Amino acid sequence: MSSIGKKVWGYRYVVLVILWLVYIINYFDRMAVLTFLPYIQEDLNLTPVEVGQLASVFFFAYAAAQISAGFLADKIGPKKVMYIAITVFTFVTALTGAVKSFGQFVLLRIGLGLGEGHHFAPAIRAINNWFPRKERGRGIAFFTTSWAVAPAIVPVIVTSISAFFFAGEWRPVFYVLAIPGVLGIFLLWRFVSDSPKEMIAKGKLSQDQDVEEDGEPVKVLSKEEKKKVNAIFLKDINFYVFTLCLFCQLAIYWGTSTWLTSFLVTQHGLNIKEMGLFASAPYIVAFFAMMLGGWLMDNVVHRMKPVALIGYIGSIPVLWMLGTIDKGNTGLLLTLLLLVGFFVNLNFGSIYAYIPKLYPKEVVGSATGLANGIGQLGSFIAPLVAGYLVTVNPDGSQDFQGAFIFFAIVSAVAAVCAIILKEKKGNAANSPAASNKSAS
Repeated sequence: MSSIGKKVWGYRYVVLVILWLVYIINYFDRMAVLTFLPYIQEDLNLTPVEVGQLASVFFFAYAAAQISAGFLADKIGPKKVMYIAITVFTFVTALTGAVKSFGQFVLLRIGLGLGEGHHFAPAIRAINNWFPRKERGRGIAFFTTSWAVAPAIVPVIVTSISAFFFAGEWRPVFYVLAIPGVLGIFLLWRFVSDSPKEMIAKGKLSQDQDVEEDGEPVKVLSKEEKKKVNAIFLKDINFYVFTLCLFCQLAIYWGTSTWLTSFLVTQHGLNIKEMGLFASAPYIVAFFAMMLGGWLMDNVVHRMKPVALIGYIGSIPVLWMLGTIDKGNTGLLLTLLLLVGFFVNLNFGSIYAYIPKLYPKEVVGSATGLANGIGQLGSFIAPLVAGYLVTVNPDGSQDFQGAFIFFAIVSAVAAVCAIILKEKKGNAANSPAASNKSAS
């Protein structure tokens, strides 16, 4: 590789790391709510069904926002959309510390979902702009580790802040979380542009650091061209099978993430410090699982399906068993939490590389936004259904066996979708950019 190539490679990854850090800030806000959920439930006197509704209303707004986020990222650029997103969810997070009722909490959860929902698709579009097709699996796999790293560190950090600075109170922590949001806005402004060419135009990169990205420049499309290129994924049955697969994966991930802290506190009786450590365990393993899945897709199997099948089939028994562990059996509890972290997250890096590898870059934002918008409905449904499956015992403890059996069944459905899904080479040749190149 030439010295110029090394410079380009280096700054691509600077952008990737900044996007990764900013998305961790996104997760700080949502995971703080989930971490303190058993204490918020007690403070506001909420039932398990109401807790499930609060979790689900967030994901309903989050799912709706995904679709508009994808189209906005294609239209006005990913950086502007991310600016709006982080400003909104930072403001809403600070207000969460003042919530007094179930109704107020519902409104704040909707606001947080709309804010955070406009972050993901633009981030994927930005990575797509900066990385050539052959490196997108690894790039996106690294980005997806943000939702392994954040859940691994957030419970420990926010419970420690609460315990050491605020005598175990949860409300002041949300005021403190406004600080990382301001930091995220600065990082986007200072280090990120929508594309290498835009950064060159601003004088932040030299001309010899330009990136041609495999000869696939992004073209501004007319309405007719946009309609034609959108049909590439809208008329592809595999896009909808993939979306159902994503629906199941997000249902499993956010279903377990939503109820994990309540499961640890109310079924296993862990205190706030113990809960923070045990709640982090699955996500420590998840980081390595996500990177492994992306590496396998890029370098070994070159497809998503084998990675997905390992993850989904492996999730079935460990999720089923997790809900049946007797109180006090912390060794087995920790072991199964680590296994859940591995199998549930193995396919995340590869599943989000599926669309960038399959479709032209002109519609990656739109296709990602639509798939993730529909897929996020799994995040909406799973916590809600699980809330109805949690059993409240006479002594006030709760039994989550039915909820984890439900998550295991969803894993089985995801495995069936992965078996049905057909993978083929990318459709870059069908893009207007590619057509113009061949005609020139």
